[in-house]
Amino acid sequence: MYYRTLNGEEYRDLESRILYEDNHLLVVNKRAGEIVQGDKTGDECLAETFKAFIAQRDAKPGRVFMGVPHRLDRPVSGIVVLAKTSKALERLSAMFREGDVHKTYWALCCTAPAAPEGELEDWLVRNEKLNKTFIAKAGERNRDAKPARLRYRYLGPTERYHLVEVELLTGRHHQIRCQLAGMGCVIKGDLKYGAPRSNPDGSISLHSRHISFIHPVKAVPVDLTAPLPPSWPDLRNAGSSCTRSECRS
Repeated sequence: MYYRTLNGEEYRDLESRILYEDNHLLVVNKRAGEIVQGDKTGDECLAETFKAFIAQRDAKPGRVFMGVPHRLDRPVSGIVVLAKTSKALERLSAMFREGDVHKTYWALCCTAPAAPEGELEDWLVRNEKLNKTFIAKAGERNRDAKPARLRYRYLGPTERYHLVEVELLTGRHHQIRCQLAGMGCVIKGDLKYGAPRSNPDGSISLHSRHISFIHPVKAVPVDLTAPLPPSWPDLRNAGSSCTRSECRS
């Protein structure tokens, strides 16, 4: 066998986290702490885990194709799109690169933004050694600096934190984490960008909440929302902009 056998509990958990599936796509709700694609840690990645799931579910005797057109940081939860065919992978990769996939994130922040909504435009520089991104000041920009844009909207307070919705307009390393921290809204649990304490499970309170795009093969709209992690607080009172059904699911 090419893949390990999943026990019943793990199989049911993976099955419950599938948000959309057809012959070309698999869209899943990632847990914080999971890696999307293999890295130097050697930990099993989400793509490999779902290969094992599909091989077991469909009794596939050979290898399972599972391409990764985009990633989420390890401590971030939420929507991940995987490609089950090479055609879908090639087209999805181009769509993510060209901004044809629309992504919305929810962040629990330690403070509320000064303005209820706005657009942030910065030049970001990635430090590979520190695995951290910095905002470059006007006089410090160099050829490594890349433009980064996002829109944000304040959804309201929880008992101790503040819910901010973010629409990504570019896709840079640690972009949301860096830009929100840059305007004084550090994400809960994000020690790397200035949070005062970590989350017990090592996550940061950033969730890839919603995604929409045109199916790369079928050319039909795909519009998906990922349920929030169980560790997040009840958000039903987090402002009128966040409806009760949105905040509950």
